[in-house]
Amino acid sequence: MKDLFGQALLDYQHGNYTEDLITSTSISEEDILPLPYLFRRYKDMPKLEQEALKRAKGKVLDVGCGAGSHSLFLQNKGLTVKGIDISAGAIEVCRLRQLSNVEVKDVLDETETFDTILLLMNGTGIFQKLSYVTKYLSHLKLLLNSGGQILIDSSDIQYMYEDEDGGLWIDTNNNYYGELDYFISYKGEKETPLTWLYLDFETLKTACTTIGIKCTKLLEGEHFDYLAKLSL
Repeated sequence: MKDLFGQALLDYQHGNYTEDLITSTSISEEDILPLPYLFRRYKDMPKLEQEALKRAKGKVLDVGCGAGSHSLFLQNKGLTVKGIDISAGAIEVCRLRQLSNVEVKDVLDETETFDTILLLMNGTGIFQKLSYVTKYLSHLKLLLNSGGQILIDSSDIQYMYEDEDGGLWIDTNNNYYGELDYFISYKGEKETPLTWLYLDFETLKTACTTIGIKCTKLLEGEHFDYLAKLSL
């Protein structure tokens, strides 16, 4: 991958902000992802993210930490935080923002244990496909200390398949409707598409039950999104 996401974050960090990221999915048109949004402060975060950060405790793992805004808030609160991301550019930005413990790493390669694991900004996205959910959850379960928690958010995107009369156009012979191809472009370059998963709460809860994890919905957002707490 070209790491256009990391390149964009580095440009912003170094004061070279001239363009935003352009995103799209296999079921949606191009949309702008403003770079300043990825560097937002706590007061500018959605309520779901604010609630997750309020509940974070102990030793924290921030999965897919991006520019490090969540980690930075928690570090400034005095918590011990480790941020990981597969984007080398993002991790470099985190270091430049004075985060003390960050690493280029896939969560499946993580071996330390934590009291809180954060997966925010559609945290189920990294699961990629419905068939991979139990694999990721089983690994995350191993990373939890006794009494630990996973705080994760996502959205039920079924509404994106509705027609004007409220009918659903979902091909039941196809993959789960939340499995999307996710496209990023930046300054005229296109990134290798990602497989990205939006997971409805009941499906997440069922997957958790299968591997012995308790799943509780903590908060619902304004647009079919939710924050969940997973615990042993």
